[in-house]
Amino acid sequence: MTTYSEDSEGKFIPASQRPDGTWRKARRVKDGYVPQEEVPLYESKGKMFAKKPLLPVGMCPVVAPKTKDAKQQNIPGLLVLNKSAGAKAKPQKTPASAKKAPLDDLTDQLGAMQVDQDPARKLKKLRRKVREIEAIESKLKSGELKNPEKDQLDKVARKGEITREIAQLEAQASTIQ
Repeated sequence: MTTYSEDSEGKFIPASQRPDGTWRKARRVKDGYVPQEEVPLYESKGKMFAKKPLLPVGMCPVVAPKTKDAKQQNIPGLLVLNKSAGAKAKPQKTPASAKKAPLDDLTDQLGAMQVDQDPARKLKKLRRKVREIEAIESKLKSGELKNPEKDQLDKVARKGEITREIAQLEAQASTIQ
């Protein structure tokens, strides 16, 4: 704790020597000042709550759970069921097949709907893929690509499928118009 020197001008913290040998000046202290070392550390509410005893002063920790259970059971007019029996009864109320049937129906309906893109957009996307494939093929033929990656080879292999899909979409587009 800091000791203060009294002077005609007020309270002072006396001059002191630092560990390196230099001297600190005497400092004037106002009324109500508490030095930093003496300020109590902040404790959060959670820490304070954790330090607080759970049982009343003098109560035996062995007896405490028994009295708590007895207190909870003495509510008049309350039916107390076995906790394990109550938990088992809930899942049995709704059979599993009743829940799965509507879900399966919904998934079948969604699968049948097929959320397709606009055919024009899909055509545009497929044509872009064909252009990319042709660019890869030309690089392969010219020798620019000596070691093509697996993805690039797969793209080139799918060119026939993509052209067939383009033909189908163009046929659909002509029948719609």
